[in-house]
Amino acid sequence: MKILFYGAGVIGSIYGARLCRAGHDVSVLARGQRFRDIRERGIVLQNALTGEQAVVLVNAVEQLAPDDVYDLIVVAMRKNQVDTVLPILAANRKTRNIMFMVNNPLGYDEWINAVGRARLLLAFPGCGGTIKDNIVHYIIVSGLIQPTTFGEPDGRQSARLREIVAVFKSAGFPVAISNNMDAWQKSHVAWVSPVANAIYMAGGDSYKLARTPELVRLMVRAIRESYLVLRTLKIPVTPPKLRLWELIPEFILVTALRWWANTKHFEVVATHHSNAARDEMETLATEFRTLVQRAAVQTPALDEMNKFLRDTSTDSFLPGSVKSANEGNNLCEPLPK
Repeated sequence: MKILFYGAGVIGSIYGARLCRAGHDVSVLARGQRFRDIRERGIVLQNALTGEQAVVLVNAVEQLAPDDVYDLIVVAMRKNQVDTVLPILAANRKTRNIMFMVNNPLGYDEWINAVGRARLLLAFPGCGGTIKDNIVHYIIVSGLIQPTTFGEPDGRQSARLREIVAVFKSAGFPVAISNNMDAWQKSHVAWVSPVANAIYMAGGDSYKLARTPELVRLMVRAIRESYLVLRTLKIPVTPPKLRLWELIPEFILVTALRWWANTKHFEVVATHHSNAARDEMETLATEFRTLVQRAAVQTPALDEMNKFLRDTSTDSFLPGSVKSANEGNNLCEPLPK
């Protein structure tokens, strides 16, 4: 399959390199120094947990022309960057499948208007990492937690969707198909936005977050409030395993999340991305706020976290700043063993 990854950041680099190594005809669209690095040295992947490294020579391009032909274009960009490329994608009529691998809690009307409903496909990555000194330090997330997830806008399991899913599976990615990607992405933002905000409130330090139970507790309550918003709007929380956020007692969630935040895995898949993409996280929080307003429910914990996100003059979480949403507790406690 001939594939273009529109964007050569962490996600485009991981998927592009591994699909190329699996034998597919892959190009990545990059600009500036990233374009020169890939053209001269290839994409360098390093597993953040094992240290295993691979160099994959991938074709790098600087633009998408109207007459370029691919079997699939994968848009791997931040949500707040996508609007700038929609006219370019719209001008290319030769490619029949355009997949957005992008966070999106507000639906797909803009994308449909740009590329057409018949060409649109949806996906969300199951990996994360950071680029440092031209090396992509990455983790592929377990399929039990978050496989690379695909869907048609109307929820069908079409022949083209199954073919594309098989391509990604051939590159070693755990995969899944959702019959409601709109609900899936809203459900994802409902938990990932509070997690990112908690990282910011801990000064961008996940290990400090792990040592701050009051902040983790606030995050859990904000996630539960976000799922209340979705339920009020009759949006199913999906996949169903996410309902555990509402079913598991709070103290167990706090203990488990403090343990996870104290790991290299959390640092790579959550902290690095959140710190590198604060502009996107601000966009997602603002867009999810639209759903909160539509639901007209009280969200004190979520409001407190979003207030901090907007206040760029504050560098880290301050004791006593969340009393209205979270009863006072000792700020720092020993980590759970």
